[in-house]
Amino acid sequence: MNKRVGLFGGTFDPVHRAHVALAHAALRGLQLDEVRWVPTGHSWQKHHRAASAEHRAAMVRLAMGDEPRFVLSRIEIDRAGPSYTLDTVRALHAAEPGHEWVLIIGQDQYARLHTWRDWPVLLSLVTLAVANRPGTDLAPSPEVLAHPHRAVPLPMLDISATDIRARLAAGQDISQLVPPEVARYIETHGLYQALATREPTPPGS
Repeated sequence: MNKRVGLFGGTFDPVHRAHVALAHAALRGLQLDEVRWVPTGHSWQKHHRAASAEHRAAMVRLAMGDEPRFVLSRIEIDRAGPSYTLDTVRALHAAEPGHEWVLIIGQDQYARLHTWRDWPVLLSLVTLAVANRPGTDLAPSPEVLAHPHRAVPLPMLDISATDIRARLAAGQDISQLVPPEVARYIETHGLYQALATREPTPPGS
C-alpha cells in the first residue's frame, strides 16, 4: 500500500520536546501515514557531535513514545560517508517505490536549503514541508522560495539542542526541555557532561 511518509531528519543531539511537537504537528497538519525519524550519521554540515550515533538513535526511540506512526530509520547511521539528504531520498525511492515522501525541515534549514547538495533535484523528489514557528524571521534564497512548500504551524517552543548541551555541561536542569525518558537516558549514560566529571557509557550498558 502506498503511503504518505514524512521524513524528519536531524542530528537530534539530543532530541527534545520541540522535535516531538513538530513530528506530531506534521502528522496532523500534513495528513501523514507515518513520520520516519532519520538521525544523521555523518553530517556534512556539523562536523562535531557530542553524542554517538547509537546514543542519538536510542534517545530518538525513547522520544517517539508509543505513537505507532513514528518509525526510527537507521538509513543514514548505517551508511558510510557524509549524510546527504538527496542520497537518503533516492535510496528510499528505490527501496519503497510508490510512496509520497514529505521532507520536514525547520525554518533555519529552509533558509540554508540553497547550500544543500543538488537541492533542485531533491525538491523534485519530495514534497517540502517547513515548520512555521511564530516570531521566526529566516527567509530562503529567491531560488528556493520559487519552489512550492507546505507550512507546518508550530507552538512557541524556544528550545535548542545547543542550549541543552550547555545546561547539562553546567549541571543545570533540563527536565522541561526533553521528554522524561530522554532525560533519564542522558543521566544514566553521562552524556553531555564536562569530560572532567564523567566519561559517557556505551548504549546498552
